[in-house]
Formats: sequence, C-alpha cells, structure tokens
Amino acid sequence: MTDELEIRDNPEARRYEARIGDQLVGWVEYGRVGTRLVAIHTRVPPEFGGRGIGSALVRAVVADVRAAGHTITPRCPMFVRHFERHPEDADLVARPGRA
Repeated sequence: MTDELEIRDNPEARRYEARIGDQLVGWVEYGRVGTRLVAIHTRVPPEFGGRGIGSALVRAVVADVRAAGHTITPRCPMFVRHFERHPEDADLVARPGRA
C-alpha cells in the first residue's frame, strides 16, 4: 500500500498530507518560526493504521527539513520517538537560540 502513498507539503493548511489517490490517509500539522518547523501532531485515521503511513510522514518531513537546511522542534510524540531512534538526525533538532 505505501507504494501508492504520496506525501506533499500543503503550506496553506500548515500540514504535510499523505494521500492514496484522492483519499487523505494521514497528516502532520506544523507551525513555522523562521527556518524552524514545529511538528505539532501526526494523525493517521484508525482505518489506515498499521500500514507505516505515520512513519512515512515523519521521514518525509525530516527529509524536506534537511534538504532546506532548516531545523525541527518535535512536539509530536512520533517525532520525539523518531529522533530517539535515529540519532543520525539529531542535528535537525532545534536547540535554544537556534532557529
């Protein structure tokens, strides 16, 4: 199923959206402060759970932030767990005084 998954940033809605075809199957709500993305909440409706959609969303956001040279403030538990499990991405975590 994740082969059909498309993840895109929707800046107007302040969220990354995961879609399969026209169907919204998950999203990451965020805010921005300068060059820092504040990951607020990741949501995958129960009917789409267990398919790796949430993890794919987190990986996509992390990749976009890295490509842009920005940082992340992980407020969402999924992002907190990602950074605990992937210390190679710790350089993206915003530090106090670092936008």
